[in-house]
Amino acid sequence: MMKIETLAVHAGGGPDAETGAVAPPIHLATTFEHGPGGEKIHGYMYARNANPTQSRLEEALAALDGGEAALVFGSGVAAGAAVLQSLPAGSHVIFPDDVYYNFRVMALDYLPRWGCEATIVDMGDAAAVRAAVRPSTKLIWMETPSNPLLKVTDVGAIAAICRETGAISVVDSTFATPVLLRPIEHGADVVLHATTKYFGGHSDVQGGALVFAKKGEVYSAALRNRDVLGAIASPFSSWLVLRGVRSLPCRVERQSASAMAVAQFLARNSAVEAVHYPGLAGDAGHDVAARQMKFFGGMLSFRVKGGRASAIEAVSRARLFVVATSLGGTESLIEHRASSEGPGSTTPENLIRLSMGLEHAEDLIEDLAGMLG
Repeated sequence: MMKIETLAVHAGGGPDAETGAVAPPIHLATTFEHGPGGEKIHGYMYARNANPTQSRLEEALAALDGGEAALVFGSGVAAGAAVLQSLPAGSHVIFPDDVYYNFRVMALDYLPRWGCEATIVDMGDAAAVRAAVRPSTKLIWMETPSNPLLKVTDVGAIAAICRETGAISVVDSTFATPVLLRPIEHGADVVLHATTKYFGGHSDVQGGALVFAKKGEVYSAALRNRDVLGAIASPFSSWLVLRGVRSLPCRVERQSASAMAVAQFLARNSAVEAVHYPGLAGDAGHDVAARQMKFFGGMLSFRVKGGRASAIEAVSRARLFVVATSLGGTESLIEHRASSEGPGSTTPENLIRLSMGLEHAEDLIEDLAGMLG
């Protein structure tokens, strides 16, 4: 099997058939010539449904995650919503207790509007997940490592519960990317990515994607939702994400190495109450992460002593880290996560989240040392 570093360079690639250009072209057309009876004589009809640049990206993402098909969207949230909106009324969904905050809002506020129910459990406890399953459970949602507590889920164990009960297994693998974890290889049905983050890699594009183990009913339902509700990615966004894919393995490996060095520094710092990073041997998710991930990722969070005020004060002293939300770019970011999430946040008030960029780890550690005093 081809290594992911090679796949990232060549998936969805190949010289342009018309010009021989090595870099893929951007097709900006919103509409395409079709036959008098609606025949797609060139394979496309309207940009909300599909366009050539998007097709290249979907081919690449499916290859990277080992799926039969992929769909790209205007954002990761739109991608996740397309799956949830595919469920019939009366469905029950199980979510993890630490999950990206917009998906928590969907679970608690939007699913009831759609005639569905949600249960939130500790996804690290397979027995608790199994106990939460009902006859109406149609989907179990995983996020590993999770945002912002970096909790790790045993994808294989939860996917096995899904197979036993007939539920769909969805894994938000935004923090890991297929460089570190390929959930389909562990039995997952659908993989979710916010391609805004590591895939784009330069803080200049927004997008999302779903990769499907099988091109079956779940794929067809999500595709219909995208077509009808208009959650499409633009051709230019698709092109930028595809460009980012080419360097994804190199960036993620470097960011993971920096995160490990920073986590070890923070674990020794007397101003730090706790560090959340699965690469640390004492982390609750370390053993599972070591078994299912190639490296431990470029994201981490930590809690400072002294509560919310101390955390905000530490962030205010950042000089090299940029105080901003999002993640996965070339520049390192820092934020007081509860403030970014706003009202309803369940994130600890003394938690600071870090996204490692491509700077030298020693420079990042020096900046953190200045923040923490």
